[in-house]
Amino acid sequence: MEELRRNLTLPLPGLPEVAHVSLAQAEKLGLGDFGGLPRSFLVLAEGILRASGPEEQIRSRLAVLKSGDQSTDIPFQPGRALLQDFMGIPLMTDLASMRDTLVARGADPLRVQPCIPIDFVIDHSLVVAHAGSSNALMLNRQFEMERNAERFAFIKWCQQNFDRLRVIPPGRGIMHQVNLEWLASVVRIVDSPSMMPLAVPDTMIGTDSHTTMINALGVLGWGVGGLEAEAAILGMPSDMVRPKVVGVRMEGCLAAGVTATDMVLHLTHMLRRLDVVGAFVEFHGPGVSALPVADRATIANMAPEFGATCAYFPIDTGTLNYLALTGRDSRHIELVEAYAKAQGLWQYADSPAPVFDENHIFDLDTVEPSLAGPVRPQDRVGLSHVPASFNKRMVEIGAAPREGGHGAIDHGAVVIAAITSCTNTSNPAVMLAAGLLAKKAVERGLRAKPWVKTSLSPGSRIVTDYLDEAGLTPALETLGFHNVGYGCATCNGNSGALSQTIAEEVRSRDLCVAAVLSGNRNFEGRIHPQVKAAYLASPPIVVAYAIAGSMHVDLSSEPLGTDPQGKPVMLADVWPSEDEIAEAVHRHVRADLFRGAYDSKIESTEAWETIATPPGPQFPWNPASSFIGPSPFVTENDDILENSRNFSGLRPLLVLGNSITTDHISPNGAIPPESPAGQYLLSCGLERSKLGNYGARRGNPAVCLRGMFDNRLLENSLAGGQRGNKTRVAGEQDFLSIYEAAQHYRTQRKSCIIVAGRTYGAGSSRDWAAKGVALLGVRAVLAESFERIHASNLIGMGILPLMLPHGLEAASLDVQAEDCFDLDVDSRTLAADMPVPVTLRKQGTARHFTARLLAKTESDLALLEGGGLLPTLLHTLSR
Repeated sequence: MEELRRNLTLPLPGLPEVAHVSLAQAEKLGLGDFGGLPRSFLVLAEGILRASGPEEQIRSRLAVLKSGDQSTDIPFQPGRALLQDFMGIPLMTDLASMRDTLVARGADPLRVQPCIPIDFVIDHSLVVAHAGSSNALMLNRQFEMERNAERFAFIKWCQQNFDRLRVIPPGRGIMHQVNLEWLASVVRIVDSPSMMPLAVPDTMIGTDSHTTMINALGVLGWGVGGLEAEAAILGMPSDMVRPKVVGVRMEGCLAAGVTATDMVLHLTHMLRRLDVVGAFVEFHGPGVSALPVADRATIANMAPEFGATCAYFPIDTGTLNYLALTGRDSRHIELVEAYAKAQGLWQYADSPAPVFDENHIFDLDTVEPSLAGPVRPQDRVGLSHVPASFNKRMVEIGAAPREGGHGAIDHGAVVIAAITSCTNTSNPAVMLAAGLLAKKAVERGLRAKPWVKTSLSPGSRIVTDYLDEAGLTPALETLGFHNVGYGCATCNGNSGALSQTIAEEVRSRDLCVAAVLSGNRNFEGRIHPQVKAAYLASPPIVVAYAIAGSMHVDLSSEPLGTDPQGKPVMLADVWPSEDEIAEAVHRHVRADLFRGAYDSKIESTEAWETIATPPGPQFPWNPASSFIGPSPFVTENDDILENSRNFSGLRPLLVLGNSITTDHISPNGAIPPESPAGQYLLSCGLERSKLGNYGARRGNPAVCLRGMFDNRLLENSLAGGQRGNKTRVAGEQDFLSIYEAAQHYRTQRKSCIIVAGRTYGAGSSRDWAAKGVALLGVRAVLAESFERIHASNLIGMGILPLMLPHGLEAASLDVQAEDCFDLDVDSRTLAADMPVPVTLRKQGTARHFTARLLAKTESDLALLEGGGLLPTLLHTLSR
């Protein structure tokens, strides 16, 4: 085998001092036929050729890529990992707790060490506590450092005690934009036995769904839950069955007045309807060449919203131009070009289309100005149809008819308008368009409505630099769009409190108010607990709605407002031309700005250096901490989880409908004082004003467990028509919180099941949405369909994801609290996609049907048999 690998390793054409594992040479040696393979599969093929294993295994795995056979697993060993703090802290508490367990077993704690490089970007701790003022950035940064002192001290301890871990401290940018502008190499150099440096593709996984943003550069990677990330970090390959590859041929070009955001909202709507869940989506064709990498990144970022594993773009001259623009070394850019052309990853003007499992065409000429909402990113709404969509939302939630405005605000008021990081702030064209629109609006005398909380949270300091240089910052600030900090904020539910006056008005009159944001997610209850409708929009449209102040305004035909002379001002009057935007991008977005921002200082700040950390390879847990605690999943003598093999008599804990997201399951937002988590924290002596949000406390298992399903808009049919954190248990008439109901069944030594409709677990790659379910005593989730990442996380916790038979809707089962489920399955004899007989026992009757186990690979089955990933990893490390 070593002889074969030597034969495969050739000098890179044009760069003879660098070697590569040549796919062309592999084809000559009869290892496979790579002609017509999707480019994303060429990256997988190179990884298979470099992986250890017998030649026959390598041949069979390569054959799977071409044949479509799903009986053989494909390994994916990412070259690096990217973490953020909401997901990274619970991951690192698992690793730190593993060290404690190894010591208790008499083993070396230093066995727990990362096997691949990790970049830990602290970007999810920013809260928009202050907005609309010149000191908002300073005050929010101060608040962030003070409130997260324990969390940051733990991260810094990890930085000092785990190998290959680099931390980007708060205030430097969000993980995806920093990854795109600085971390990603597209092609990286590694050591090889041949003594010649080896060029390999830059591949990765990230603990955030929107890791896919990096696909815009031709980097193969995607978001995973913290559990999958732990496995990869500790050296376990991420096995998969061959995914379906959906080709999207891009044709035409965007019309004037249409943004990249409009384009991605159209694509999300289209691809979600085509059901690309779990697929690789690969873009190609002449339309790709017409899109700068920033526009491609806007598309790739939203792969989770259309359900795909990744949204892969080819490498071409646009890629090289972006690398040059962002200050990458010219010699490295030559390497990227040479490698991409040698391996078939390059798209030429006349490149034939790869052979895909499905083929679709997207015509850029058809894109029109749009928003998405009011509760799902795939629900695109044309600009003129927004008022009607909002009125429909009012009917859905039972809001009273529009009242005519006897208070400061009314139904439909936009109370949050946020240019928030992630999807759009990496795109200079839409950001400069927002600034230019703001400038024109201010010149016409327009201002934001006083009830709108406006904010700008750039994804990197580059945005501030070019907006300042273009002279657009003053206009944005005149409209209230002051910089509130560099981090994932409003889109992630960290929108902060509304003003006391507005909040009370909304509460007392039970108003249906809205948010408009330039992010990627608008699920129920995510943006703010008082916001019942949220719309995704481009940054200039966000600015426009801040001025209009209401979702009832039709921006396509009604004025934003009136100028000081009483003349109406239409959106078209202040919309910048394509030439204005292009000129601003050309003049003010330059390589020297990127090089200046990403010098060595990116890895530290003055505030970060002052954080004290404890010494030693084991973390000294503080039992009184409300932020950080040891993992309950890897400690010795753990009695929280019972690894029973009995799947009989499962009680329904919740019966849910369609589109249940991880924001419903494990919320991100503020912790209400009256919630089980809030009551727990108050009992620990915390003040009501310092309860914080669930994301920041995801390192505390006690808080996360009590916060499960604490979403005030959750609809559970066992809750008697009520929305929110309520359910009913068998034999009781009173409604309990989900946590109380789980404790009730635990005292009876009863395990539970969750029943749900379609696309259960959509949204963020949030492993606590599976960890918490396990702690609630849930053994299986029975749903019509699952989102990929969440199903994987359930398996990682030893929970069975079971799909209802086609055509059987969850609602038709009419599940009641007194019912129970028997699953005819044994975790020791599982098989991929195996049928699982289910008996639903009602009072005096029984209903039988067969579900399907949504486990695909041998590693999935091993995890279910072993009780989950963490016990499996501990068993391996303890040998």
